[in-house]
Amino acid sequence: MARVSVAPVLGTAGFVGAWWAAVVVFDLAPYVAPAPPAVAAAFARMPGYLLRNAGVTLAEALAGFCLALATAVVLGAALAASRRLGRALQPTLLLLSAIPKPALAPLLIAIGGFGHGPKIVLVWLMCFFPVAVATSTGLSTTPADLVDLARALTASRWTTFVTFRLPAALPHIFQGLKTALPLSVIGAVVAELFGSVAGLGYVISTAGTDAALAFAAVALLGALSIALFYLLTAAERRIAPWIHHTHA
Repeated sequence: MARVSVAPVLGTAGFVGAWWAAVVVFDLAPYVAPAPPAVAAAFARMPGYLLRNAGVTLAEALAGFCLALATAVVLGAALAASRRLGRALQPTLLLLSAIPKPALAPLLIAIGGFGHGPKIVLVWLMCFFPVAVATSTGLSTTPADLVDLARALTASRWTTFVTFRLPAALPHIFQGLKTALPLSVIGAVVAELFGSVAGLGYVISTAGTDAALAFAAVALLGALSIALFYLLTAAERRIAPWIHHTHA
């Protein structure tokens, strides 16, 4: 257990050490790539400013992610339940999934302005498809023995879904959520870079020659993504503890 908990810390320390060594070895200018101490000093200089804008980005990312979770699970379940619906929607879904979502950021901001709405919509677009596909796949691949058991018990369609199909699909759904979660932070920041008055993307775009401040914002983005990932993993262990036992 101790080895598991120490490993991420060692990995992070190794990354910071490699970054610091690269700055020293290649003699990079501070305005190009500041060393870790300079980034830490920038955070110490403006902690309130950085944390306040980090809260804005976090709120946008979570709002879009939760909206994607709710809508994607519903659509994924509908696609799994109806092959005809899946065939009807497949061309549209393929078209929408092929569009590079960051390219929509300027359009969304032109329509919705600099508020939170366009950021949340872009996050939703980036997170929706991984969760929808994972849900549909999970619900469509229920083990045959579970389906036979449900039939033997003459379970209703709803009981079969709640008792057998949904629990069996949870590993796929959580995998889709883990894929989508980092995209939520990316989507929020990309939208902020194109036009905003707050958020870490705003901090980066307005940092100017203060590269240390921009890097401090990037480091906070990384910390947010890591914290969200571990929170999702904790939720997975709480909701579906058998996933880790069966994949150990």
